[in-house]
Amino acid sequence: MSKKGFIFDLDGVIVDTAKYHFLAWKELANSIDIDFNEEQNEQLKGVSRVRSLEKILAWGNKTVSEDEFMSLMSKKNNDYLEYINKMGEGEILPDVPKILNYLKEKNQSIALGSASKNARKILEKVNLISSFQAIVDGNDVSKAKPDPEVFIIGARLLNQEPENCVVFEDSVAGIQAANRADMVSIGIGDKNVLHEANYVFKDFTEISTDFIKELIEK
Repeated sequence: MSKKGFIFDLDGVIVDTAKYHFLAWKELANSIDIDFNEEQNEQLKGVSRVRSLEKILAWGNKTVSEDEFMSLMSKKNNDYLEYINKMGEGEILPDVPKILNYLKEKNQSIALGSASKNARKILEKVNLISSFQAIVDGNDVSKAKPDPEVFIIGARLLNQEPENCVVFEDSVAGIQAANRADMVSIGIGDKNVLHEANYVFKDFTEISTDFIKELIEK
């Protein structure tokens, strides 16, 4: 059987840590008397921490000193990390282990390609770190998705050509990055949102091992 590289994004694909970002931002906003809802949170997805805080302050018509700004950013990060520290195997999204185990059985190369700087810590908490031969996270890249840098590095670490790699992603920027890298892109989420992907599934419960076998043999 041929060998391919399978690269997984982390948040929204393997685990759902987006809810913890929401809770941490909400706590921060409420602590300075600003209301914060899920609709606003959607506007922070894929946005840097600095820019996110600027947006929250603007929504609340607040200005803070530079020192307070820095301390608010660090409070948000600490609150988020507290949630991460409580994570366990129950946080893994449905049927992700089924696909990872099948890929391991078939001796395929597996990497993580995530913008999160906490990726290794999260994988350790949910006991999946040993499933990945290579991990590329926010500490290893200088360019954000849709730039394909994260996936190109992942392919190189797996000793695979980009066109021999398959990417699982839940964001439009991630799908665009995979496409730019000439990799097979598989969207996890809404078909209408992720229509640029080669294939789209609601989640891993819709992905059969037969489908993965076909990808390997292509």
